[in-house]
Amino acid sequence: MMNDSLKPLLERAELLLNRLEHFFPPAPSSPDWENVRACRWRKRQQYGELQAVYHPHDIRLADLQGIDAQKALINRNTQQFIRHCPANNVLLWGSRGTGKSSLIKALLNEYATQGLRLIEVDKQDLIDLPDIVDNLYNRSERFIIFSDDLSFEKEDASYKALKSVLDGSISAPPRNVLIYATSNRRHLLPEYMKENLEATYTPEGEIHQGEAVEEKISLSERFGLWLSFYPFNQDEYLAIVRYWLVQLGATDLENPEMRKMALQWALTRGSRSGRSAWQFARDWAGQQGIIEK
Repeated sequence: MMNDSLKPLLERAELLLNRLEHFFPPAPSSPDWENVRACRWRKRQQYGELQAVYHPHDIRLADLQGIDAQKALINRNTQQFIRHCPANNVLLWGSRGTGKSSLIKALLNEYATQGLRLIEVDKQDLIDLPDIVDNLYNRSERFIIFSDDLSFEKEDASYKALKSVLDGSISAPPRNVLIYATSNRRHLLPEYMKENLEATYTPEGEIHQGEAVEEKISLSERFGLWLSFYPFNQDEYLAIVRYWLVQLGATDLENPEMRKMALQWALTRGSRSGRSAWQFARDWAGQQGIIEK
């Protein structure tokens, strides 16, 4: 039987706990992966949760022009993955606007019906990767963790978290999870000329990189597949412009004025890229009064 003197104390403790509950977020719910194709990892009061994306980008693999070699390689790797065959983590690096992130989004649209799911994680949240993948081990779906525009400073804690999940932790990475990352840098960390001075040479002519260079190379080498993206030449750029104009419903594709304006558009942006071609096509179609479908 409870001591009467303890009863008021317990009542005050319960009241205090009820008040404290308002300061803590509710436990995050697990996404309904059978009906949700993509999620974002979001932080709220230092607590992370997967937020469903109900309207993912609808770009298709066929929409990505001028990168057929890269498209074929990552498509093959993804097909292996969804068939439960061995596949590699992928680093897509190179020039801006050439279709790196769009390629990953297109893969989701291509294979979502076959169980592929996408989780977008911002660079600053990569430190939470171990917590994210822990919830995916026993799922039947195949998950791509997508991190866009990846680059790190030397002491960035999320850099070490990514290394661990890729290949360096005592815990085996889940077989149903791959990491696809995009970056403008192949080695993901800043590189300095002075670091090359740390290299040593053996009498046989063998080169040993310095520790700083080795550290930077070690992260990118954990990605089994590298895809390189380069600026388009003029003909490739104009071909992409024409492709998007067709998609938007334009018909006069050989208009000399259109060609001239498309080249000027790229010149003012300092880039003949797929993104510039898409932006120009939308601008031109809008000027022609074409109604968006």
